[in-house]
Amino acid sequence: MLLLSLGVSAILIFQAAEVWIATRRIQSGQLALIERGAELLPGNGEAWDRVGRFRQLDFASPDSSLAVNAYEKAVRDDPHSSYYWMDLASAYEDVGDLARARSAYERADAAYPVSALVAWNYGNFLVRRQDYSEGYKKIRQAVAIDRKLTPLAISRTWRSSGDVNVLLNEALPPTQDAYLQTLNLLASIGETDAALTAWQRLVGLGKPLALSDAFPFLDKLIALDRSGDALRVWKQALAAAGLPADDAAKQSLIRNGDFSRDFANGGLDWRWNAPLGVAAAFDSPPPSKEGRSLRLDFTAGVNLALDVPSQFVPVQPNSAYHFHAELQAKEVTTDSGVRFWIGDPNHAGAVNVLTDNFTGTHPWTSVDADFASGPETHFLVVRLARNPSSMFDSKLGGTAWIAGVSLVPSIQTSSAAP
Repeated sequence: MLLLSLGVSAILIFQAAEVWIATRRIQSGQLALIERGAELLPGNGEAWDRVGRFRQLDFASPDSSLAVNAYEKAVRDDPHSSYYWMDLASAYEDVGDLARARSAYERADAAYPVSALVAWNYGNFLVRRQDYSEGYKKIRQAVAIDRKLTPLAISRTWRSSGDVNVLLNEALPPTQDAYLQTLNLLASIGETDAALTAWQRLVGLGKPLALSDAFPFLDKLIALDRSGDALRVWKQALAAAGLPADDAAKQSLIRNGDFSRDFANGGLDWRWNAPLGVAAAFDSPPPSKEGRSLRLDFTAGVNLALDVPSQFVPVQPNSAYHFHAELQAKEVTTDSGVRFWIGDPNHAGAVNVLTDNFTGTHPWTSVDADFASGPETHFLVVRLARNPSSMFDSKLGGTAWIAGVSLVPSIQTSSAAP
């Protein structure tokens, strides 16, 4: 019994030592040792897969044929591993054996049918082989499982098809996230018409949408002077966000000109980015006026340049407009006070309206201006403005209020809205 026990122990020790040596070789990072370790551990698919990767991805002297041999041993040892089948498929594609590559991807898909990675790699293989219908189907499956693949799916499908309808119908699941990412990516690369299609699909889902989600696209439309598209997207965005539409009865093209609602800070609403030295709050409106006023308290510590609040307004070219606002000032210091500036953001000099400079103390006063848009003007920007003072004691102090801001066509016609 003692001799038998010693013999069994010796065998176990030998086997353990062999496993230890093989494992150390496999983890060595040296191809020759990894191969010798794999040979010591029959049935170890991971070892042969590692050998295949070394052979296939060797920057100095890659050898896909030897990689195929190693991967074939890996799937023979473990035929249920989707990863080994994908590696084998990649090596088959490298050596030009596309039929076996497709078969290997099918085996990977069968081994792990809910894997986003398998579906993604298989789909891209099919697209490379110009089997677009099946390829996009697999890409769509991958994105449905793992939404982090959405940007890659959009860019690769757009690059291979150049058709936004193919992208939305075949390669992406019909989700708000997928359509919104499509919108932003297409807008960012200047594919505005395709982005508009993605926007229509997005709002067509009928799901609530944050108004700010539309801001990047609206900024692109403003920069491109596409006022009609911007106005349509804005109205749809308001509806999707559950917000009230512009009040057509007031006829003004300025949204929220009575400051009755908080600033949206983007799109075709007021934008506010508080500069240093200004504190803003809503206050009472002028006598007999509705809504609220915007109060600006200047802390007398900065000779600031002011260009907010501001709003982009879609307009018609070669058209007459009337601007109106109410302004009040109390102890506004320096020679440079506050005033309104109206201009064309995309065509320098086409429109340049500057109202009277308010300094010192003034009761509520009407500020009005009549002007015409330029021949290429599709947007105006209306903003409260203040240029830095050139005085020695130039620190701005005091308080200013604005209210009742409006912009209307001088002759009300059906073409007033772009």
